[in-house]
Amino acid sequence: MKSQTLEHESKECRMRAEECQQQLQRCQSELNRQVKQSSSVIQEKVPFNDTKFSHYNSLNVPPHNRRHQLKARDVAGQAVGFAQDLVAALLNFHSYTEQRVHIYPRDSSIEPISPLNQKFSHYLHENAAYVRPLEDGLLQLHQSITEDTVTVLETVGQLKLFADHFSAYSRFLQKILPYQLKRTASSSFDKLSNYINLLALPSVRQDAMPQTSMCAVFTQMAACLHSLQDAVKVMSKHYNQKAGLEGELPTVTEKLRTTTECLLGSLVSLANSTGKIATFFSNNLDFFTSSKGYGPRGGPAALDPLQAESMLAFKKRAASYIHAIQKPRPQSVLYKESLCNRRVLTSSTESREGLTQQVHQSQEKIARLEQEKEHWLLEAQLGKVRLEKESQRIGELEAQLAAAMGGAPVYAASAVAAVPPNDMSAHDQEDMEAVPRGARKDSTLSTSLVGMLSTTPSTENVRDEESREQLIKDHYMVRVGELTTQLQVSDSKAVHFHAECRALAKRLALAEKSREALGEEVKAANQNITRLQDELTTTKRSYEDQLSMMSDHLCSMNETLSKQREEIDTLKLGSKANAKKNKGR
Repeated sequence: MKSQTLEHESKECRMRAEECQQQLQRCQSELNRQVKQSSSVIQEKVPFNDTKFSHYNSLNVPPHNRRHQLKARDVAGQAVGFAQDLVAALLNFHSYTEQRVHIYPRDSSIEPISPLNQKFSHYLHENAAYVRPLEDGLLQLHQSITEDTVTVLETVGQLKLFADHFSAYSRFLQKILPYQLKRTASSSFDKLSNYINLLALPSVRQDAMPQTSMCAVFTQMAACLHSLQDAVKVMSKHYNQKAGLEGELPTVTEKLRTTTECLLGSLVSLANSTGKIATFFSNNLDFFTSSKGYGPRGGPAALDPLQAESMLAFKKRAASYIHAIQKPRPQSVLYKESLCNRRVLTSSTESREGLTQQVHQSQEKIARLEQEKEHWLLEAQLGKVRLEKESQRIGELEAQLAAAMGGAPVYAASAVAAVPPNDMSAHDQEDMEAVPRGARKDSTLSTSLVGMLSTTPSTENVRDEESREQLIKDHYMVRVGELTTQLQVSDSKAVHFHAECRALAKRLALAEKSREALGEEVKAANQNITRLQDELTTTKRSYEDQLSMMSDHLCSMNETLSKQREEIDTLKLGSKANAKKNKGR
């Protein structure tokens, strides 16, 4: 039995193992299919990733890091403040040292100093030419760092200028080193100069220093600053000991003592300033040694000036694009103000319609006047032509008259005078028609010396009639002008009054609408008042009924209480009487 059971279990285990093997094969095939599909999608759809290779990644434009720029400018500003303190301390130290050389061991005002001290004093007198450029160079470096620039070692060209100034001051210290005992401080300044020159090399040549060495340079520079602080402290201690020994000498003058105290004070300030600089650099060492904030994504490639220029150009384009798509938010208007503006607009619309009508009428009048002007211009041209003809005819007549007066044949003039109207030419008929009728009636006959018959009008009568006609014409023209002016004024007033009436009618309609709306509101308010009065009356009645019921209930309760009190009193009296009876028994 046991063997059969074991065989049965072994068969079941083999079957389960086969099923697991089949499931494993199916899973492997499914995973392989998914891997192939994903690989094909990645190869066909995903863009080319060029951050793996440095020579490809260097072609990418790095992003602009505004936070890094602000931090760099802040750090540079703090460094300028500390550098100003350091420069002031160095100037004081060198100046007081020069004064001490002129006083100790011999006073130059009394005795000439030695040639060695003279040379040392000459060197110390030139300290400002080497110390002040340190502050100027660092200040220029701070001014070159702005929000719109790229601040890395490869693009900061002002760092090279500061390094040159610092190297010049280091050489100055080496020049005056044989004249005083401060070898440790001079060596610290030399090391600092070397480190600053190393940091300035990438701005001159990019491959001068590898990226991995920058962290080590910054770390060594921080240690060198601390060693400089220690050296200045030791030098200050030595100067204090020497000043104490000199103070015990009887030959020490007040001038020497004062100069020594000033020199010791400058050393104290120099020690404080170097300590502040060392602490400041150590606190910001993480910022200096960490990622510089610029560079292509996915690789430690360096940033060259061309990439910096392209990055700044793209930054400006992005800023201008954002500024272009930003739209100012429209200002909102209050509802009451909009209603007032609507009323003003409605009235102004009515006035505009009236003015439009006036303009149309004025244009029609101008057109009529233009037509009349053209008509009168034509009349003037015709009159001018007639005047020319009359002038020509008068000239011919004067010529004939002059010829007749000079002895010309009489028959020509008589023939002209005796020609009947039917036999005249068209020109002669026009000339005859041009003569005024009044002149023909009032003309007098006169005979010439040769017997030629002619007619001459009376000029006085003609002038009187013309002046009378002219006066009448002028009077009527003035009257017509006055009437025309009055008509135009009346038309303009009528149009203005019409526009005003339309505007008033519009306002009246608006007022009627508002009055109707207010009437509806008054009706609704009256209805509400009536309803509230009814509710108040109903409530008052219900309260009165409740009060009457309560008063009746209170009366009944009082009666019940009085009855109960009477019963209680009766029971008390009865109990007292029974008690007395019991006692008597």
